[in-house]
Amino acid sequence: MKRFTLFLFILFSASLAQSQSFQREVKEPEQDSVKKSVFLKSIGNGYFPTKYFNADLRYLIKYNQYEGIRMGLGGVTNETFSEKYRLNTYVVYGFRDHRFKYSIGGGFRITEKTNSWLNLSYTDDLQETGSTKFLTDGRFFQFFEPRLINIDLFHRHITKSLSFEHEFNPKMIAETEFSISNIDPTYSYAYILNNEAVSSFDLSIAKVAFQWSPFNKVDSSNESNEKINEGYPRFTLQYTKSFNDIFGSNFNFSKFDFKTNYKIGNEDDAFSEITLVSGIVNGDTPLTHLYHAYPNNITKETILQRFSVAGLNSFETMYFNEFFSDKFATLQLKHFLKPFTISPRFKPQLVLITRYAIGDMKNPERHQNVTFGSLKKGYTESGFELNKLLFGFGLSFTYRYGAYHLPQIDDNVAFKFTFNVSL
Repeated sequence: MKRFTLFLFILFSASLAQSQSFQREVKEPEQDSVKKSVFLKSIGNGYFPTKYFNADLRYLIKYNQYEGIRMGLGGVTNETFSEKYRLNTYVVYGFRDHRFKYSIGGGFRITEKTNSWLNLSYTDDLQETGSTKFLTDGRFFQFFEPRLINIDLFHRHITKSLSFEHEFNPKMIAETEFSISNIDPTYSYAYILNNEAVSSFDLSIAKVAFQWSPFNKVDSSNESNEKINEGYPRFTLQYTKSFNDIFGSNFNFSKFDFKTNYKIGNEDDAFSEITLVSGIVNGDTPLTHLYHAYPNNITKETILQRFSVAGLNSFETMYFNEFFSDKFATLQLKHFLKPFTISPRFKPQLVLITRYAIGDMKNPERHQNVTFGSLKKGYTESGFELNKLLFGFGLSFTYRYGAYHLPQIDDNVAFKFTFNVSL
């Protein structure tokens, strides 16, 4: 009886050991797969993860017409470092302007349930003149930023900011910011303010932004109400106020900016995207804080000399610095046809595109030493992209027509590469 009991015990132990070994063999590949998925997602968001610090790939290397090659390092601490505090920084160097630019900041989480953070930062860097960024826009990363290559109109800013971000629920987020900036255009420019030409500006600015995504799908069984699928349309509203005589500020203006995105259809099949962006400024406002309409065409004589890379939401036939506005609206329509399945790895996709922009400026004569036009007649371009032909590259063709059609036919044509890579 003892031998039989011992035999059963040995048999049970061996079976248990085999079962545990099998479970380990199953779990290890599963864990490796999960780790690989998390790593690729992090890379797709522009971060190279390490134990305590995620290196930011956006700062490694870039190129533009003012700085030339721009190289540097940056990153942010991750949750392994702390779930309540974070530090973020970067430093870059421009090889053409021979200057270092940098930023250092940090934040601490006030409430975990609403993902509320209070942030501080100090930045000495460049910004494209006429560009507007919504505070609530999520982090956007491209391995290659096509518009950046051709931008030549920048202003230097030294900015100290305090911001607060808050998530009311997975369908409504908000962010506020107060900043003090010294602005110095890198080009010859002056604004006529109180009958005097001002060439550098001190601005004290408050911003508040809301993003509402009413059709986001939420997992109600999850206590954190984690968003599981983004729905459309999505609406973003931002108000900006510059205060005169506060911390030395010498400009008094206000801005209202609005954006909505709508997607119709399934990305695995044919689908359409609609993007509407608009803004209006009231008060004395330097060119640095007005609007361009996302131009992406360089001033060269022939089509081949203008050959570059198309942006995701830019006007490909509109020349850089051709138009500026204190009120504007742009509408972009894209229809993605179902990919052509030529082989399991070769699936090019045709995209039909139409873009429209309209705008105006009240007192253009106040902006000295620069020349630009008005969009009050309405600007139109249409074309197509054939994407993912080889290693993520494709081709784009766009034609400019309507009120701003140019006398020479080839000046209305933009023929470019496209680049689309997703992880």
